Amino acid sequence: QVQLEESGGGLVQPGGSLRLSCLASVRVFQLYTMGWYRQAPGKEREMVARIGTGTNIRYADSVAGRFTISRDARSTTYLQMNNLKPEDTAVYYCNAFDPYTQRNYWGRGTQVTVSS
Repeated sequence: QVQLEESGGGLVQPGGSLRLSCLASVRVFQLYTMGWYRQAPGKEREMVARIGTGTNIRYADSVAGRFTISRDARSTTYLQMNNLKPEDTAVYYCNAFDPYTQRNYWGRGTQVTVSS
């Protein structure tokens, strides 16, 4: 059973920074592609950043150059968010994708609010 727990959300002013963390309870963390997605009120969930098992990293155009995804060797995935904008306000979800079973797993989400 895969469990994901996000932390690090909160309220920040425009131009500020936050770092999200996702702790994964999985048997072999290195096998999973890890990602961050977000969903704003009234909008569909969208991919923010994704990191594979090697150096394969993808970012949404809206966050490229401002956000950085990374992962450690054990169980945690990070999303460093700089120069935050009001349009970054959303619930941010951690995702783990198992390439062998093609299954997706989701955390419960953490709220990020960018407002002055």
